Amino acid sequence: MTDSGSCVLLDVTLCSPVGEILLSGCEKGVHTINIKLGTDKEESVRPVGQSEMSPELQRCVDWLQCYFMKPESISALPSPALHHPLMQSDSFKAHVLWTLFKEVGLGKTVSYKQHAEMIGNPKAVRAVGSAMKNNPVPLIVPCHRVLRSSGDSGSYMGGKGDDIKVWLLTHEKKASELNASKSEKSI
Repeated sequence: MTDSGSCVLLDVTLCSPVGEILLSGCEKGVHTINIKLGTDKEESVRPVGQSEMSPELQRCVDWLQCYFMKPESISALPSPALHHPLMQSDSFKAHVLWTLFKEVGLGKTVSYKQHAEMIGNPKAVRAVGSAMKNNPVPLIVPCHRVLRSSGDSGSYMGGKGDDIKVWLLTHEKKASELNASKSEKSI
């Protein structure tokens, strides 16, 4: 447990298909999500050890479990509340991240250029990339869905998590295809 300004932060570590994930949050929402590089990858998503959790942190755990285990159902869950100071600000970076969160859904991708256009500043391509590097809550704010204009995946986690980005995009593509086939069967 740590103190972040007026928030008392609780931490929980999850095992996941992309390695261990450290969540940190308070009673108002999630502050950070850190994917730990070089940790074991597991099929299931579950907390490691016993952790005290706020209801908002538990909601994030539930959301991540659904994202990894049944991503085609993720839209049925409420998104975890985000309470990192950056996400509470009125800054350019916050605008970039909130736009991505709201506009680029599961299985969709945009280029850095398209994302700059989405925020109303088509010349801010590099600034959009910089904002992605400062994303405190990856996975929920899906910076992995932003690609280079060439269609290449680009770097993730400073280039150290490129394999994770490819895994996430492939995982989401399979879920989107599953949703599309369900939709076709219901017509």
